[in-house]
Amino acid sequence: MNWQQLDWQPVWLTLQLAAITTVILLLLGVPLAYRIAHSRSRFKPVWESLVSMPLVLPPSVLGFYLLLIFSPRYAFGQWLEQTLHLKLVFSFSGLVIGSVLFSLPFMVQPVQAAFQNLPRSLLEASRTLGKSDTESFFRVILPSVRPALLSGTVLAFAHTIGEFGVVLMIGGNIPGQTRLASMAIYNEVESLNYDAAHAYAAVLFAISFVILLTVYGLQRRSPRAGVIR
Repeated sequence: MNWQQLDWQPVWLTLQLAAITTVILLLLGVPLAYRIAHSRSRFKPVWESLVSMPLVLPPSVLGFYLLLIFSPRYAFGQWLEQTLHLKLVFSFSGLVIGSVLFSLPFMVQPVQAAFQNLPRSLLEASRTLGKSDTESFFRVILPSVRPALLSGTVLAFAHTIGEFGVVLMIGGNIPGQTRLASMAIYNEVESLNYDAAHAYAAVLFAISFVILLTVYGLQRRSPRAGVIR
């Protein structure tokens, strides 16, 4: 197949979705992981179970319920559309929300495990040196869990690239809006256009491999974290 004839828009849209989803997960997932890791509430298993649900639920199940929740045919979807003028069904914004929920455990779980394994003496030493809790979090705790943050970021980004079920249910297949690379591969295979499907698959394979190779290379060269300055 002539690569110049390939429609690159689904690829760029996929990368855009993965980047936005990963940034949101960093902003939401890291504080959530820290909160769960240090929670002593009896409801901690409930929160952990809710966060981990996308790991065991078929993607189509999550996508189906999001489709019902955001549909203008139902109360919440009507309120979103009439009050906030938001249409989340079959839109890129809806894909972002679905991707954040579906990739949440891939960000939270490795970071939560890293937080739980940090010795409390590290934070106590930081406080002894006069650091506030906020300063200790950003200058001591986060650098100490840098490998877990990197792993969570890569997993969330890569997982978003490979999404299909959630994309199909809540995003549909609208060219230029919600038609991602995974949908493009499915469409080409359904049309028996295996050359185009191979091209899309090869591009995603190459992107994923380069990302992983870069990350593992950075991990090898990364200095040990956790030094209080």
